[in-house]
Amino acid sequence: MSPPLNHIQSSPTLPAAADVVVIGGGIIGVFTAYYLARRGVSVALVEKGRIGAEQSSRNWGWCRQQNRDARELPMASKSLDLWERFAAETGEDTGFHRCGLLYLSNDDAELSRWASWGDFAKTAGVTTYMLDSRQATQRGQATGRQWKGGVFSPSDGTADPGKAAPAVAAALMKLGGSVNQHCAARGIELEGGRVSGVVTEAGVIKTRIAVLAGGAWASSFCRQLGIRFPQASIRQSILSVSPVEHRLPDALFTAGVSVTRRNDGRYALAISGRARVDVTPQFMRFAPHFVPMFAKRWRSLLPGGLEGMRGGHETLKRWRLDAPTPMERVRILDPKPDIPTIKETHRRAVELLPELGEAQITHAWAGFVDSTPDGVPGIGEVPGMPGLILAAGFSGHGFGIGPGAGHLIADLATGAEPIVDPIPYQPSRFDDSAWGKVAEF
Repeated sequence: MSPPLNHIQSSPTLPAAADVVVIGGGIIGVFTAYYLARRGVSVALVEKGRIGAEQSSRNWGWCRQQNRDARELPMASKSLDLWERFAAETGEDTGFHRCGLLYLSNDDAELSRWASWGDFAKTAGVTTYMLDSRQATQRGQATGRQWKGGVFSPSDGTADPGKAAPAVAAALMKLGGSVNQHCAARGIELEGGRVSGVVTEAGVIKTRIAVLAGGAWASSFCRQLGIRFPQASIRQSILSVSPVEHRLPDALFTAGVSVTRRNDGRYALAISGRARVDVTPQFMRFAPHFVPMFAKRWRSLLPGGLEGMRGGHETLKRWRLDAPTPMERVRILDPKPDIPTIKETHRRAVELLPELGEAQITHAWAGFVDSTPDGVPGIGEVPGMPGLILAAGFSGHGFGIGPGAGHLIADLATGAEPIVDPIPYQPSRFDDSAWGKVAEF
């Protein structure tokens, strides 16, 4: 069963032209379009299915600085402020609040890694507190366990994945932006080697700038343009349970299981890193680039099945611009959750927080997490194709940094001073392995 997701109405008509066309209505796409519209830029957002229906509504909802990669930390910090500012600017409810994130552990090596990150965080102005055994046990008293230590990051928080992307899209439309659901982008038109239009199933939108924020579909879309973008997806499974009488931690991480409280009192439960790897043609093509990452995570990555093939998002086939594409055959990637993982997640959660034994399972779902070989997104203009900006491969971090990423992409599209240094995200960093080469068909 898919997770709860707010629904919004599409704009009445597809515009014939726009200053910028954003492809993809996930959290990255909607924030990009929102920050463009705030600058008076005419923007059209096209989404093959529903706003936020894929990974943007299927994640934990954490908006964190804690344990971020050094390259992503500046964007994560900016994003927390932007989450708050968005609510003040628009009155729309994303469910964001700085509840603080609690990490608990009995593993000395894990605690050592957290302490090292904490030392680094201080140099970046991030507030985070290492907890000794007494403090960790006190903050984690709902578990009824003794803990060796932990971390509490008070300025981090959560937002509601079922509310966030639709709320941003609603704010975008109030600013005059166009939101077009069930309208797949099929390809890009070029004039003189640069972007001149986006071809959709409902017609062409003339534009000089297109932003590809296609999530798990981004690599196969790039392939249609002769661009080879290394991307792989893993299938993660999550469940939610009904509210319980006792108030539990709002956001708790342990190696065994993590728990996140939603605004309606439900709790989302997940095992960090646990996922299935579904073999697809694209996965086989890019597998050598992902060997180092997958090797580090071999304990938590399990062999998958045919869900990736059924989704069609990792095809190597070329599609026509005048006929239905795989994105129109599968409007929303809604893979089956891994039942053994769901059962094990629930068992661990009840063992950790016995009060959850009183709750009923309300939903169980899965989502495809799109990754790059280094776990950091590719954001920037595609080399050799002026006017096409890539924003993909967020590697499971996109929801929390969505506002900062959208702001950065809007900066790049308009030539404004970037909110953060864009160099660490440039797609050209993949030059040595895969980026910028014409695909072999």
